[in-house]
Amino acid sequence: MIRVENLSKRFAGAATPTLDDVSFTLETGQLAAVLGSSGAGKSTLLRCVVGLEKPDGGQLHLGGRAGLVFQSFELFPHLTALGNCVLAQRLVAGRSRAEAETRARQLLGDLGLGDKLEAYPERLSGGQRQRVAIARALAMDPAVLLYDEPTSALDPSLRREVAETLRRVSALGMTQLVVTHDVRLARASDVVMVLDHGRVVERGPPHEVLDAPRHEATRRLVAQEHG
Repeated sequence: MIRVENLSKRFAGAATPTLDDVSFTLETGQLAAVLGSSGAGKSTLLRCVVGLEKPDGGQLHLGGRAGLVFQSFELFPHLTALGNCVLAQRLVAGRSRAEAETRARQLLGDLGLGDKLEAYPERLSGGQRQRVAIARALAMDPAVLLYDEPTSALDPSLRREVAETLRRVSALGMTQLVVTHDVRLARASDVVMVLDHGRVVERGPPHEVLDAPRHEATRRLVAQEHG
């Protein structure tokens, strides 16, 4: 479970806080999407949860490590899909090669890449590279997996594949938090939170938040989906 309580962050010189009393709870295995326009505070929230930014106030309860899937995947081009998933396990977790490879093979197989173990990133599609990055993050056994705009680097035709991948990861029991401006991707989540000027202005199941938006910020995002 993830619990965020009264999180706040104000950068030096800013007239208003970037995060203003943000609170939410996610149950184990839930997939949550954080929607918001540019400047709403999405990226700062992600950076605070993953530990890259120190909040000014509030508390975070993650129950363990947070894993981050980068927007541009950040795979090592000289390593195969298997090698990318083994390296951090060896260097950071101290696992033996055999143990790391067993874990990597299992996760790549779970994500539909069992036949791509020896493929280098340049030989993989954008969606496949993203799944390798997800497998690499999962191999470190995080308590929560965070995504920074996971569809922004992909062709629109691959966005459905991303949603299917996130649902597949949910089936593995992983709690996931997705920062995105992609309303279509948010519809595949269990919970949608809308940030506006650093505050959560709406929260609930996608059909409630996106099909009957109450806040103007949400209405603007939904209008862009159909624009």
